[in-house]
This record gives sequence, C-alpha cells and structure tokens, in this order.
Amino acid sequence: MRIINIYDHRAMETVERPVRGLNWQKIIRQGGGGTVHMEYFNTQGYRWDPRCTEQREVTYWEEILAEHWLAIGNDDSLTHYWMRNESQQESIIGLTMANQPFSKWKILDENRARGSDHKIIEWEVDIEKQ
Repeated sequence: MRIINIYDHRAMETVERPVRGLNWQKIIRQGGGGTVHMEYFNTQGYRWDPRCTEQREVTYWEEILAEHWLAIGNDDSLTHYWMRNESQQESIIGLTMANQPFSKWKILDENRARGSDHKIIEWEVDIEKQ
C-alpha cells in the first residue's frame, strides 16, 4: 500500500502547478500494491461536491480519475472551511482517490484540533489478497 499526499497549488514564481507534471502512470502502478492519493486538490467539481455551483480546475483531475480507474472515497461531507469577506465559505477540495475499493471514509470529530482549515479524513481501502 502506498499513500501519496498531494497539494495541488500554483508555484508562486511560475504560476504552474508542479504536481501536474508528474508521471501518474508510474506513481500509481509503482510497487504493485494499492495506491491512495489524498488531500488538497484545490479543485471544485460537481462529481464530488453536490453544493458546487461552478467547477474550477476540474478537467485535469477528472482525466486522472478516468485514465487510471481511480475511485473517489469522499461522501458529501465538507472537507474545507475558510473566511472570505467576513463570510464563512465551505467546499469539498480535500479528495481521497484510490485504485482499490474504499471500505470506509469519514470526517473525524469536528472538535479535534487540527491547526488547519481542512478537516481530518479517516479512510480505509480493501487490499486485494495476493
């Protein structure tokens, strides 16, 4: 089992998204076991967020999901909160994707200290027996 924690953001000096230049075929298949991608994808999409009113930065990750047969573990729970113009905003930009079926996915207790505007996600995948 491999876990890959991703933060898909623009590099300040180039405005490119470095994570998008990676060889995902190699990363996902390396090691021969299950691979889970998780965390801050910085994208808003109808597929994983029923409250989404406008998709943003979705095409790249939709293609990765399809090309590598990845499943999304998220349910409809919000994963991210932030303040904008004195108004609390919320979304699902913390995604969990895997090339193995999920047996569990949930947001941990809301009151846990996390030092971030992202929620803590707990998940499990079913590893195929060899």
